Amino acid sequence: MVASRSARERKAAVEAGPLATVKIDLDGEKQFLYKISCTTCAAKGKAKWSTHRPGGDNGYMAAMDRWIFHLLEKHPGAEAPCLAYVEAAQQRLHERREQA
Repeated sequence: MVASRSARERKAAVEAGPLATVKIDLDGEKQFLYKISCTTCAAKGKAKWSTHRPGGDNGYMAAMDRWIFHLLEKHPGAEAPCLAYVEAAQQRLHERREQA
């Protein structure tokens, strides 16, 4: 059984922890686009910092990896279930950099 969009949103929000708000949109091809925003950090002007990036790299793993790195850099004492995957996120980042 495939999880609904709202169920995926709730699961991602739990994984991201209390500093995050999670929203899932659909792109033109009906693919899920994950946007994780920080409740305390601003990016430009009044906009909240978020993982959403232009282009196709906004799937669950890419967004959660960016969120993990944001937590480590900006909120080092924060607790979130996703921080259990720091090593895997660092490995994926290393692999992406090797491909570039």
